[in-house]
Amino acid sequence: EDTTYSTGAVIGRGANRQPSIGRPLANTQVHLLDANLRRVPVGVVGELYIGGDGLARGYWQRPSLTAERFVPDPFSREPGRRMYRTGDLARYRADGEIEFLGRIDHQVKIRGFRIELGEIESRLRGLPGVRECAVAAREDAPGDKRIVAYVVAAGGETLEAAALRQQLKEHLPDYMLPSAFVTLDALPLTPNGKIDRKALPAPDASRGPAPYVGPRTPVEAEVAGVWAEVLGVGQVGVFDDFFELGGHSLLAARMMSRIEQVFGVKPSLRQLFESPTVAELARLVEEKRGESAAGEVSKITRRRRGARDLSHLLAQVNQLSDHEAKRLLDEKASAQAGGDGQ
Repeated sequence: EDTTYSTGAVIGRGANRQPSIGRPLANTQVHLLDANLRRVPVGVVGELYIGGDGLARGYWQRPSLTAERFVPDPFSREPGRRMYRTGDLARYRADGEIEFLGRIDHQVKIRGFRIELGEIESRLRGLPGVRECAVAAREDAPGDKRIVAYVVAAGGETLEAAALRQQLKEHLPDYMLPSAFVTLDALPLTPNGKIDRKALPAPDASRGPAPYVGPRTPVEAEVAGVWAEVLGVGQVGVFDDFFELGGHSLLAARMMSRIEQVFGVKPSLRQLFESPTVAELARLVEEKRGESAAGEVSKITRRRRGARDLSHLLAQVNQLSDHEAKRLLDEKASAQAGGDGQ
């Protein structure tokens, strides 16, 4: 669609970061645009369009595909100029170079959010100890689509899901964080050397990365039972992480609703993100039940105190003569009338 190359970058000797695809070559224009063909700002993902002197005339004897991929260039003052819609996702870095993120057909929609899997791969690939990676959207259980990350460790490195998730959290919003991490010796490849995404294995949701420790209290046992029911796993330990077992925001809301049904109290979703293990959530439940019980005791105490005060007041009123009671009522009525006047 374009003669030879369109962008270029100089990679310094000893560079230790993922290279960009650089800047446009002479007489070539590159635009990063949103779905409405508007330019996206620095750091925001857009589709990459190419224009300029090197652009091809179109596809040989395929006019419909040519019309679909070679579109009018709204940024050119020259009539008839076109640009090629590459289907690649990219963004501008702060230094003005372009960072390639993946193909637009790897863009998925999960729980209402549009997610570029290539962006997650780009961030994951840049983490220490990660040699190769792939990210896929899987629906191993009907109606439960989630993001799974596959990683290959660099020589001598050990990769832990909790650490990877925490590092990604510094760069990505919660809805883009993988629900599971799978460590592989090597990524499966097709005969032409590309990642064979259909051969990526399903994650094992039966166990989390933490060693299994069974529930130690009735509350922990109830919470672990709710997790197993919502997540569809057979066994949940008290130090297992909800999100590392495949949980996500939608399942979190469902799980918290079940917690409220079982215990009569409902910690917030934010508290779950901050305390994502059975042990921590059970402690929050016990604290909230204690607060609720203390509140009920306080209400009963206030009611009893009020009843005692009323009983004492009635005893005092009964000791008044009719004349004294009438005088007090007249004074009260007079004071109220004066207040209304003011």
